[in-house]
Order: sequence, then C-alpha cells, then structure tokens
Amino acid sequence: MPRRPAGPAGAHPATAEMDAERRRGVRRMKLIATGFLLVATVVYALSKWAGASGAGPWAGYVAAAAEASMVGALADWFAVTALFRRPLGLPIPHTAIIPTKKDVLGASLGDFVGENFLSADVVRARLRSVGIGARLGGWLAEPDNAGKATEQAAAALRGVLTVLRDSDVQAVVSEAITRRAEAQEVAPGLGKMLERIVADGGHRRVVDLVCVRAHDWLVLHGDSVMAAVKDGAPGWTPRFVDRKVGERVYKELLRFITEMRDSPEHPARGAVDRFLTDFAVELQSDPDTRARVERLKNDLLARDEVQELIASVWSAVRGMVVAAAEDERSQLRLRTRASLLSLGGRLSADPRLRAKVDTWLEDAATYLVTTYRAEITSLISETVAGWDADQTSRKIEAHVGRDLQFIRINGTVVGALAGVLIYTISRVAGG
Repeated sequence: MPRRPAGPAGAHPATAEMDAERRRGVRRMKLIATGFLLVATVVYALSKWAGASGAGPWAGYVAAAAEASMVGALADWFAVTALFRRPLGLPIPHTAIIPTKKDVLGASLGDFVGENFLSADVVRARLRSVGIGARLGGWLAEPDNAGKATEQAAAALRGVLTVLRDSDVQAVVSEAITRRAEAQEVAPGLGKMLERIVADGGHRRVVDLVCVRAHDWLVLHGDSVMAAVKDGAPGWTPRFVDRKVGERVYKELLRFITEMRDSPEHPARGAVDRFLTDFAVELQSDPDTRARVERLKNDLLARDEVQELIASVWSAVRGMVVAAAEDERSQLRLRTRASLLSLGGRLSADPRLRAKVDTWLEDAATYLVTTYRAEITSLISETVAGWDADQTSRKIEAHVGRDLQFIRINGTVVGALAGVLIYTISRVAGG
C-alpha cells in the first residue's frame, strides 16, 4: 500500500471538503486580483494612445495612475507568490519561503509559544486573573453541578478500573502485602493485643464458647470417647475392665467440662488466664517465641492458599467500587456529592481557602510548564518538520491565501493613487 505523504492536511472527509472550498476561494480571489492588473494594463495602453493622439493633459494623469497601479500589482504579486513558491519558476533568492524555511518556521513557532505562552510568569498571571477557585466554588455549590461532577468522577473511576488488568493489579497487591508482612515482625504486636484482651477479660467469651461446644460434643459422642479409651487399653486387660475404665474416664471428663462451663471461678479457667498472660509476655520479650512466630508467619505467607486469598482482595475491592460507582444511591456517590457541595460552599465563602486553591493550581501549572516546556515546544517543531513541504505550503495558502490576494488588490489601487499624486506633484513642481 503506498504511503500517504506526511503533512498537516487531515484525512477526515469534512476537513478535506473545507480545504477544497478554501482553495476554490483562493482561486477566485486570484482571478479578481489578476483582473485588476489586466484592467490597469489596458487603461495604461489606452491612456498612452490617447496622449499620443493629443487627447489632452488628462491622459498623462491616467497613464501615470495606471503605470503605478501595474507596478504595485506586480510587486505585491511577487511578494505574495514568493511566500509559497518561486515566481515563474525562477530560482530567485529568498522566494518559496514557506517550503524552504518550513523547519525554521516550526522551530521559531515553538520558541514563540514557549516564550510567550508557556512561561511561568504568564501562566501564573493568567490563572490568577481567571480566579479558578471562586469559579469552581460557585459552580460546585450548585446541586446539579455537583451531581454532574460526581457522575463524571464515577464514570472516570469505572473507566480506570476497567482498563486496569486484574492480573497485573493482583500481582502488585500481593507483592505489596507480602513484602509488608515479611518486613514487619508480628509477634510483639500480637503480644500487646493479647495482653489487652486478657486484661479486659475479652478472652472469657472464647473460653465460654469452647466449654459449651466441648460439653455438647461429649454428650453427643460419649460412645466414641469410651471406645477410644477401650481401644487404647493393653491387650492383656479384661474387656469388662476396659469398658469400666472408659466409662469412668468419660464421666470424669464430662464432669470436668461441665464444672468449667458452669463455674466462672473454676481453677482451669484461672490456668488459661495465666497461660495467656505468660504467652503475651513471651510474644513481646522471648526471642525464641518471637522467632517461632516469624517462621510460622513466613510459612503461612508462602502457602498457595494464602497468596490466592491476598490476590483475591483486589477482585473483591474492584467489584465493590465498580458497583458503588454505578449505583446512584450508593454511599460512595452520595458522600462524594455531599463533599463536593460542601467544598463548593466553602470555596464560595472562605477567601483564604480560595487563595490556597488558586496557589495550588498556579504552582501545579507552573511546575508542569517549566518541567515540560521543552517537550511541548519540541512537539510543535518536530510536528512541523514532519510535514511535507508542498502540502504545508498549499495548506497555509488555502487558509490565508484569500486574504493575501487583497494585498494585491490594495497594491493596485494604492499604486494608482500614488502614481497620480507623484505625477501631479512633478507637474506642479515643473511649472
């Protein structure tokens, strides 16, 4: 497939049609300007003939006006034509300026934009004169506008979450959580938390639950307990003795669990309290205990099930956020809208807050301009440098050529007036 020449001309049908219409307008104006030159030439020829035939002094005035008109028309034709091409195809120096100086013009345009539009002082002064903080506050203070801003923010959030690849984000989340967990020693924190729980008696509910569940299990599985005791007895003991021992063990175990369940002051409960208290201290101060907890933590983190659970955090969060962003009555959107309304009211009423917002925006814009000015100006110059020279010339001529033809017409008219004036002065001066 042949490559289309690079240039500023767009491929959009509407743009191409507009360019074609502009070129037709330029051609019409060229014909009109050339018509003025032809009229001046005819008038000059007729006035010279009339003067030679003794028509009177007026012929000299007309001839002088027509002659100067032709000179002005030709000079302006040369000047206008020299911008886009070489007049009559002659290699005259300093002609075809746009095609030959395109890259220089692009670089100059980039420098002009950088110096006059992308300077820190210009950007800061322009933003300060606009008063973005006040305008933003007044706009957000309207409930409809706050609703529109919330809707657009929700749409943007949904778009971002849709574009992000789940696998990439899950990998980042998993690595971040794992790295943070590996770097942070958990034993001292667990010890402090356990110490507070025991001091507040929060563990007693867990002990109560364990006792209740153990009692219920023993009631339902008494046969299993007795069978386990009997199966564990030596082979030389009589079977009825094993059965009696099993029944005795089961009854004592059930009695112990029942007393522990029903008595808050049971000695076993106190033993549990002392164990948990000592364990909390060991988690904070005993090196061996802390090392064992760290090894257990690392072993758990290395398990595939844990990694899959961590990775699934992103999917769960993403689903909740997308659902909240789509639901107009979700707390996310309602709170966002309320926050925007509040911000609008504060911006409208608080001059200091408006000044802070204006300063933040000015600083941000100034930073962007000063940091990326070279890239922006180089984008202009490099884009112009990539254009095809002939297409660039035709494109610019299509946009400004019609107005430039008025220069030719003005030159024809002004030349005629100047010619009459000069001829008159010379006649008066010559007596």
